[in-house]
Amino acid sequence: MAQAASIVVNDRESTPVAHTYAPRSITPDLATFVETGTVPIGERKLTLSSRKSGSNYRVRVKLVSPVLVNETINGVSVPTVPRVSYADVTFTFADTSTLQERKNLVGMFANALAASQTVVDGTVTGLEGIW
Repeated sequence: MAQAASIVVNDRESTPVAHTYAPRSITPDLATFVETGTVPIGERKLTLSSRKSGSNYRVRVKLVSPVLVNETINGVSVPTVPRVSYADVTFTFADTSTLQERKNLVGMFANALAASQTVVDGTVTGLEGIW
């Protein structure tokens, strides 16, 4: 079992920014990590969950990234969230799968999301169709 610790991931800015997600809530089935913001509604969250269903293990990774803006109403500045982006990935492994098989699948999936993978990147980030 992995011990909960901060998770650091870089974004794709021209000068990448490291985002640190600190443990917030840990249960045996669900771990929530947050990048603390100025107000709770603007916090980015990363959740990890794992469960066994029949002969399969299901591991889910979810990233929630709200955009926080300050809206001024009658001279009072109020933080609001006009939109939120989500990433939600579920890995399913047979209980007979090997550690190396699982590592390979995770590695290939991570590499499929690289900026250099123009078909995947153009579809996901550029919102382009596939032709």
